Order: sequence, then structure tokens, then C-alpha cells
Amino acid sequence: MTELESHPLVPSESAERRAAGCADPKLLEILVCPLTRATLSYDAEKQELISRAAKLAYPIRDGIPIMLPEEARRLED
Repeated sequence: MTELESHPLVPSESAERRAAGCADPKLLEILVCPLTRATLSYDAEKQELISRAAKLAYPIRDGIPIMLPEEARRLED
């Protein structure tokens, strides 16, 4: 890695992926619903993490999951 590549102001590959709206797969593996502690499924098209147990869809904005229940969208039955 060159000095330029490791510079904090030069976007990394993961920063470019976040800007494109892609979530980090490793992060998605460890996240759970904050209300139920159930696993989440990833909806790439809508950029949401789905908690079927809580019937909520947590948004992903700029590659960052927003895990606040008040920010989540209620799922229809």
C-alpha cells in the first residue's frame, strides 16, 4: 500500500461501496434486531434490513444501517 492509498482523505474501496449504497457484508452478519435480537435479512433492492420478528424494515443510508426502531418502516402482514 502506498502512502497515498493509506491517506485518510483518499476514499477506500469500502468507502466507495458505501457511497454506492452497498452495505458491508461482515457488518450485516453480526447485526440483529435491537428489539427482538432476531437475525435480519438484507433487501438489496430497497436497501433495508428486515426483522420479520418485529415486522420492521431498518433503512440503510449511504451504506450505514440505521438500527433505530423509530426510523424503521413497519412491514405489512
